[in-house]
Amino acid sequence: MPKIKTHKATAKRYTITKNKKIKHRKAGQDHFNAKESGKTKRNKRKNLTAHKTLTKTIKALMPY
Repeated sequence: MPKIKTHKATAKRYTITKNKKIKHRKAGQDHFNAKESGKTKRNKRKNLTAHKTLTKTIKALMPY
């Protein structure tokens, strides 16, 4: 039986931690950040854990 290929776009955006949680960067960090408040800028720096509904899909796309 052939191996399942990893979906490379998903692998670049998400990382799986040791405890099988899925982390990703917060969206909207590239430009137009000068008008954001300080609180919003700080919150955009943090990594987020993926929602429970997405974890099954992401794990299927990243089998290894």
